[in-house]
This record gives sequence, C-alpha cells and structure tokens, in this order.
Amino acid sequence: MSTPHVLLVRLAGPLQSWGTGSHFGVRRDTHTRPTKSGVIGLCAAALGLDRSEKLGELARIRFGVRADRPGTPVLDYHTVGHGTYPLRPRDLITDHRRAKAVAASLDAATGPAFGHHELAGWYGAPKYIETDATSGVLVSKQLSRNAMITERWYLADAAFVAGLQHPDPTVLTEIATALETPRQLLWLGRKSCPPTGTLAGPLLHATIEDAFARTALLPDEGADDEETTAAGGPPCPVAWIEAPPGTPGALRVNDQPISFDSETRSHAPRYEKRLRITISDANNPWEGVLP
Repeated sequence: MSTPHVLLVRLAGPLQSWGTGSHFGVRRDTHTRPTKSGVIGLCAAALGLDRSEKLGELARIRFGVRADRPGTPVLDYHTVGHGTYPLRPRDLITDHRRAKAVAASLDAATGPAFGHHELAGWYGAPKYIETDATSGVLVSKQLSRNAMITERWYLADAAFVAGLQHPDPTVLTEIATALETPRQLLWLGRKSCPPTGTLAGPLLHATIEDAFARTALLPDEGADDEETTAAGGPPCPVAWIEAPPGTPGALRVNDQPISFDSETRSHAPRYEKRLRITISDANNPWEGVLP
C-alpha cells in the first residue's frame, strides 16, 4: 500500500468560531478547535461548490488538526432588533396586506384620487407615524419589535494547522490552489471570522501523524502552558487525528459532513484520537510567506 499524501492548512486569525450543535439558536457555541465539517466546508467554498452539490472527493479526506496556539474563549453579547425603524418602501412593497390597509385608510383622509391610484394597493405610508425624539426622522410603531438577546462564543488569537490526507495528490493540489485563489469568501467557521495570511502549506508524502511531527509550529504561535514542553525540549502541541472505529482511546465525534444543503444538511459520526506531537524536524513551510 502506497504512502498517502497530506496537505497542511494554516488556520489563524483574530477570531475563530467552530460551532458543533447550536446552528442558529440564541446561544452560538464554539468548539475548542476546528471541526472536520468546518474545514471541509471552507475547502468546498474555496473550490466554488454550491451547498447543494455533492462533496465528491472531499468526503474521502482523512482529517487531523494540531493546536499550535489554542486561543482564548471570548463571549460576544448581542442585543438585536429593539426599537422603531425608519419608514422604508420595501416594508410596504413586501407586505401587501399592510399596504392595502393603508390605502383604504388614506381614502377617507385624502379622497379617492390618492387612495385608488393604481399603485396605492402596494405603496403608501403605514399607520401610527410619529417623529423620533432622538433622530428626528419619521418612524412607525408598527415596525417596532422586542429585542432578541444572543450569546456568541469565539476563540481569540488562536492558530491551528489542519492536515488533509488523501490518496490522490491531485485532489489536494486542487484544494491548495483554491485556498489561495478562492472562488468564494473564506471564513474560520463563522462569517465574522476571516483568516489571515497564507492558508495552503506544503503537500507532503506522509501520513497526518508524520506531517505534524515534521512541520514546525507556526511562527511565534506556540502555546506557552507547561504541558506543551517536554523536559525543556521543543513544544509538544496537542493534535486530534481521525482514527478507524475501535481504535483504543479514540472518541466519537459527529462532524463528518454529508451535505451542506440548507434543507438536507446532515453529518455522520467518525472517530478521532487526541495525541501529543513531538516535533523532531523544525521545517517551517510558511517561513517568508506570512505577512
């Protein structure tokens, strides 16, 4: 059996957020590290795949991620949607029932010349208009609503290296090219989290375990807690690497993407093992290419 190939991908930025189960709820969580679903989705976006398209060879990728700098969890507290809103034609055009009611009420005040205009059933001013005391603009109480409070968690100043293993190097080469010239915008889990610097690292003839052990930490991004160094030696970051079912110590996670379609979005379980990586060869593939 030939040795597989691995593409290393740099995942670093001011903020990252890799949700595992919150979807679009009031509380949006983040995993402690990039998920396979999130990284495969990032690659699919770079390749220009539509959400409804099949993942193809992306579904065959074996996944691993190394935490060069785990980052700090931070909470962003949101208050959304409270108060009144300025009048907008769109609010009336998209709500024909309100527009027709307004047209009918205007008949009594202005006469049939306005109320029976050919566009009066679709465009007119809503009821209960008043001047906002702060801004001085006209607003309608009909367009006010209660506030929605949400909590959104992020990882601040985190840096990871993902390993994508596939038997066909041409598949990984295509992904690497797409990551540097993406067809769609790329995000580190959530749309408010753009990546920084170079994403695509080297393509190695190795397994994920060997690739992580042969590649140095990202520049100035080694974690500095006591567990990351071994007896005064080089840093030993933590990695989570996909493993076959039944592997001793492997844990089940539910982030194997099947479909990203909004109506048929689904994931399957897979297994991964947590390892300490001893980096023996300080090869730095990103040296000289990062900003």
